[in-house]
Amino acid sequence: MALKEQPKVKNYTRYPLSSIALYNGVTVLHFVLGGLGIMLGYHSWLGYLLGFLYLAFAFGQMYIIVPLAVCPNCVYYRMENSLCISAMNRVSKKIASEGNPDDFPKRGEGLLCHNHLYMAALFAPILLIIPALILDFSFWVLGLLLVVLGLLLYRFFIVFPQKACNHCYAKYKCPNAKMMNLQDT
Repeated sequence: MALKEQPKVKNYTRYPLSSIALYNGVTVLHFVLGGLGIMLGYHSWLGYLLGFLYLAFAFGQMYIIVPLAVCPNCVYYRMENSLCISAMNRVSKKIASEGNPDDFPKRGEGLLCHNHLYMAALFAPILLIIPALILDFSFWVLGLLLVVLGLLLYRFFIVFPQKACNHCYAKYKCPNAKMMNLQDT
């Protein structure tokens, strides 16, 4: 029995608005619920401080650092009338000058590279909420932890491989797509 060859996936120059809304909705919900879980988990000024610091870090890295440092090197920055999965290429064109496409893979190099900061923003609330639950168990905080964990898994197993990365023109240079083995799709 011969193996059926997988059809090539269509790359988007303009992601559908539903995909952009899903990507950004999951991102914002993850950050907000993660910050809320941190704040509620520690019941004191420490919780509010950690929660607000996390929110500033998460939103800052995604919606300020990415358009300034990552997007200018992306293929979507150069494409006429394009719209990437986060729509940050549009923001980047207004606040940053064009970069070098050969530098795009560097987003995954170094200790404080964008990929590591992005993963830190996704995992930090989980790592901060667990000790709060150990110190002072709450079903509300446990629920927030489970929702944030569910959003993380949804992002890794549905959003990235099916809605975002497999349709991206940058996947041929992207270290994330390489890790997911999507460069040949």
